[in-house]
Amino acid sequence: MKTQAAVLWEPGQSWQIEELVLDAPKYGEVKVELAASGMCHSDEHVRDGSVPVGMYPYIGGHEGAGVVTEIGPGVTTVEVGDHVALGFIPACGRCPSCATGKSSICDLGANLLAGVQLSDGTARHHVNGQDAGLMCLLGTFAPVTVVNEASCVKLTKDIPLDKAALVGCGVTTGWGSSVYAAEVSAGETVVVLGMGGVGCGAVQGAALAGARHVVLVDPSPFKRDQAKVFGATHAVATVDEALTLLQDLTWGQLADKVLITVDVADGALIAPAMSLVAKGGICVQVSVGDLTQTEVSLSLFDLTAMRKTLKGAWFGNANIRFDIPHLLRLYMEGHLKLDEMITRTYSLDQVNDGYEAMRKAENVRGVIMY
Repeated sequence: MKTQAAVLWEPGQSWQIEELVLDAPKYGEVKVELAASGMCHSDEHVRDGSVPVGMYPYIGGHEGAGVVTEIGPGVTTVEVGDHVALGFIPACGRCPSCATGKSSICDLGANLLAGVQLSDGTARHHVNGQDAGLMCLLGTFAPVTVVNEASCVKLTKDIPLDKAALVGCGVTTGWGSSVYAAEVSAGETVVVLGMGGVGCGAVQGAALAGARHVVLVDPSPFKRDQAKVFGATHAVATVDEALTLLQDLTWGQLADKVLITVDVADGALIAPAMSLVAKGGICVQVSVGDLTQTEVSLSLFDLTAMRKTLKGAWFGNANIRFDIPHLLRLYMEGHLKLDEMITRTYSLDQVNDGYEAMRKAENVRGVIMY
């Protein structure tokens, strides 16, 4: 079939709307007609070249939800007509990571940026006569896509699909980073650095876990105002302001947990973030940055003497099979705010407008509607 897709031809360029020729699904694959796609900062990392990918042209998008319209041979977990959310991390359920409860680092994730199908290493998407790669094996910047069933999570049909798209990456990454990676518990003081889609999820996760104080740090006045909607008790512009505030709020103890969810990870931010962490506290590094960066600013004495922990989290240490339906049920019952996260919606041909708004800190989350 023929449709359209937002395609990147090389790093540094804008997304281009091109005709997409889509093959039928093969073994273990499904075709999904999408209702919406979230616009995550990770696609911007691919566009600017800080995250290299395996092939061009490259179809962006890795937050999506829709309806299964065709299945290939061997598919057993979904059928035509099912509503599904697409998880940016596939989960096979059989590798050592999945078998030990760590499906966010499923072995299939090694193929995330290669762009080709998991089943046989070939492409189902073609642009201008060339095989096209897929962001996180999904390519949700197209109204129809073909993906492996390992990336599909079946949903009940009462869940709005435009909201379901958000939990495939950003919301779950942030929420899980608070609840699973940082292990926020009732009465704790939590700091979240950065208020995009991931930061918004982290704020909500901390608030739902019962944190006493949730302090959002972001230079954008718009983001600071929005943070209060999602459960932040305080919002400041800088780490220095956060330090002064924490000293007052906690009588000098500082934050039990700090989460780094800024738009671009930077090793120079680690030391300031760790300066906000209380003795015995935890700092979770969530953000993605330039994959070539290896230098980190950190006081090793402070790390050791204050018994602090610095750890990484991928997809919030969550499990697509459990946590995507779990968070959507929290949304349906009024505990998780997803409607409020969608600052603006766009058509596919407005994808560059949406990312410009993101770069200007004008959106919590932009969503492409099909």
